[in-house]
Amino acid sequence: MHPALIGLSASAAVGAAVTSLGAVHPRSQLFGKTICRTNSAKQLALTFDDGPNPAITPKLLNLLDKYNAKATFFLIGRFVRECPQLVQEISAGGHLLGNHTQTHPNLFWLSPRAVRNELLGCQDALQKTLGVAAKYFRPPFGLRNPWVVSSARDLGIQTVMWTLLPGDWLEKPPDWLMVRMRIIAENARRAEQRSYGDVLCLHDGGHRQLGADRDRTLTALEYWLPRWRDLGLKFVTIGEAVKTPAH
Repeated sequence: MHPALIGLSASAAVGAAVTSLGAVHPRSQLFGKTICRTNSAKQLALTFDDGPNPAITPKLLNLLDKYNAKATFFLIGRFVRECPQLVQEISAGGHLLGNHTQTHPNLFWLSPRAVRNELLGCQDALQKTLGVAAKYFRPPFGLRNPWVVSSARDLGIQTVMWTLLPGDWLEKPPDWLMVRMRIIAENARRAEQRSYGDVLCLHDGGHRQLGADRDRTLTALEYWLPRWRDLGLKFVTIGEAVKTPAH
């Protein structure tokens, strides 16, 4: 038994375990429907959290442009307000911008009103910067409670999770990260056996402050983008990922 469940009754322990699963498992639909994969095995949705980040995002945009790769950027509202020109540059590159809350809190502990305020803060920042708010949202740390997904839905926003979170925020060498991302290539090689594709969650920023070092993410992508392309993967935004694939 998990140490945190010791001392609980059997029913309470089961309830706690179910709640924990619904809160943290990226493909759990317990607390509401989320997007966690693409609609085609040959589509890869590249997504980036915690930006915009002046130290990395411009380099990332250049790299994506080199391989004609479109991505989805889940932005923190307070950073949007600090870097409006960079946000406009992301949008001008044909990428999709998503809501990653105003301040990047752990939403699991917040009340419905507080969750809504976090979402609205980021929506307002995007609206003032681009003239349009986000249609997609990713909860910080991927954590949800029973009202996070429904709060987003009430604002006309769909919640997005992932199939792969390789841990690019960790202080590890690029080679370590490259190995963790290899499964995307392995999945591409057996695309005929799959009815869906991957949503890859990476980070171009850090939620604590601007200027986070994400060079290892760039290095890993410099290695994998041409290889994924050569395996026949198409890089799509979340908006494209959920469309019905052509037959």
